[in-house]
Amino acid sequence: MKQVIVEQFGGPEQLRLVELATPEPGQGQVRVRLSSIGMNHADLMARRGAYRLSSGEPPFTPGLEGGGVVDAVGPGVSDRAVGERVVLGPDVPRLGRPRQPGSGLSGAEGTYRSHYICDAQDTYPAPDNLPDEQLGCLWLGYLTAWGCLAWKQRLDRADGPRVVALPAASSGVALAAGQIVKCIDPAHTVIGLTSSPHKMEQLAAMAEARYDHLVVTTGTHGEPLPWHRDLKALTDGRGVDVFFDPVGAGAYLETEVRCLAQHGTVWVYGLLGRAEKVDLSPLIRKHAQVRGWALSELLDAGREAFEPGCGQILAAVAGGELKLRIAETFALDEVRHAHETMEKGAHVGKLVLVP
Repeated sequence: MKQVIVEQFGGPEQLRLVELATPEPGQGQVRVRLSSIGMNHADLMARRGAYRLSSGEPPFTPGLEGGGVVDAVGPGVSDRAVGERVVLGPDVPRLGRPRQPGSGLSGAEGTYRSHYICDAQDTYPAPDNLPDEQLGCLWLGYLTAWGCLAWKQRLDRADGPRVVALPAASSGVALAAGQIVKCIDPAHTVIGLTSSPHKMEQLAAMAEARYDHLVVTTGTHGEPLPWHRDLKALTDGRGVDVFFDPVGAGAYLETEVRCLAQHGTVWVYGLLGRAEKVDLSPLIRKHAQVRGWALSELLDAGREAFEPGCGQILAAVAGGELKLRIAETFALDEVRHAHETMEKGAHVGKLVLVP
């Protein structure tokens, strides 16, 4: 078994690939030979030591999602078979879950590895039309968006069409969120926001980018643009009902608050912005709010909360309503280069490790 270990916090040079004995599944367990490991900014934060709630202390293995082919089943398993393609459950690679057999790690038992042991009930049969390289890329994008926008915001119960704005429009999560919003109700308006003018044409031509409108927030020389005017024009002056934002800081957040409609909400799900002062006073007259979101809230609520989302996502993938955009794939021994690529932020879509 190949496995990536972070022995101390730091840069990509701290990612070390090791070879270990391949573990055997125990009672009720399966061993999944991973064919796909979705990469996420949380992995970068964990490596740097900025996300210890997820990583724990070194040594640990990064990775929050994965999928592949069952290549061994333990005693008592009757509902999974060798050769079956599966997706690991969204709550499997988390601190506090059972440790991998023979593990010497003190921190997270993530998915940056070639094989993963888990309970058979913690796997989901994969849709036939989902390619092997995409098996481990579903939950952090689609379920993060579904949990916030359907489970918490209840866009499925919205009284009429709503306007949803998605910053970082070229990111895997924003692309997934745009598709989720349209699955909830095609009448909702989705606005993609990007700070990269050169990505506009690419996004406009992508079938996976379910944006009704695209707005650039930064000029070609890095200067801020008056994008609040674009949002005002696109909404006939009413404003945006929901922002789903991984930045959530400084002047960017201040502009979002300025652009909110009455009773609107800014959901902050990431930590990409730098902490700065923000004028929140418009929230008062707008009866609006800024709220934080993390997928862990949905997972902590238990199976009865997240399994409906998993089921809807898998069904929509099978039906062709949800289509992943893979930006680039990397072999497991290219993990340092993969992290360097993600840190540059020039990609559009999801980065994937393929063991």
